[in-house]
Amino acid sequence: MADILDPSNRDRREAIVRLLTQGYWMEMETVMSYTANSINPDGMRADPIRASLLTDVQEELAHAQLFGRRIKELYGQVPGTREFTAVQHELQPPADALDLAHVIRGVIAAEQGAIAHYNAIIDACDGIDPVTQDMVTTILADEQGHLRQFEGFLREYEAG
Repeated sequence: MADILDPSNRDRREAIVRLLTQGYWMEMETVMSYTANSINPDGMRADPIRASLLTDVQEELAHAQLFGRRIKELYGQVPGTREFTAVQHELQPPADALDLAHVIRGVIAAEQGAIAHYNAIIDACDGIDPVTQDMVTTILADEQGHLRQFEGFLREYEAG
């Protein structure tokens, strides 16, 4: 089979670029929401959650940059903010700065969404684009780690 950059694979390449672009926006939105949620929560129990989100902001930004570079390598164009539409409603900061469960559940929902989408990208790349597939597999591992960490936060929070 021809390489993903071969002109004969234009349609599949463009489909992968669309998936990567969606992943790029997911990461960029997560950076914004994690930043807000690393600042807004109050209370002593908020410290580990704020610290984790602050660290995760850098990882999510790095993921967005990887997606952007790969989009460009596949003859796509990284979009500007005019093309951005927020979709992570569960990750919006809660009205009550003490509502840590809301923040934790929002992170879990965002990570589950990323995991599902990144698995779709991996599937779309199968047999045609091992470079993108490998990159997204590495990012997927990070997202699974974030999910497990926040599932642990939720168990601890709900236990009191």
